Amino acid sequence: MARERIVSHPYQYVVLRFVPRVDRGECLNVGVVLHSQAAGVLRCAWHVDEARVLAVAPDADLEGLAAALEAVGTMCAGPPPGVEAALTTQGKRFGWLSAPRSTVLQPGPVHGGACPDPDAEVDRLLDRLVR
Repeated sequence: MARERIVSHPYQYVVLRFVPRVDRGECLNVGVVLHSQAAGVLRCAWHVDEARVLAVAPDADLEGLAAALEAVGTMCAGPPPGVEAALTTQGKRFGWLSAPRSTVLQPGPVHGGACPDPDAEVDRLLDRLVR
């Protein structure tokens, strides 16, 4: 009896963090971005618990945070018009999205793993690390 071989795809991911005051370094996890070159996946997911954000930063710009997360989603879907040609591949866009920055939405360190379904893994990571 032949056993079905389960293919495992390597991937890298970053946790997206809301940093209300960059000078303090405090943060709340609000999303994840996952890239699997082997599976051809660059996907993000996010969940903003507004009450939690406002408890940490009562003057937080929730609309600005939502816009920043939407921009990440747009970049994952494909290079938006006007984006330089250097960001046309998923790997290059993941590199840009995972690069350190001093804004209210920052990526954490890059982590790796392997799984059979990178699309489903994004949701699993979101549940485990954000919600």
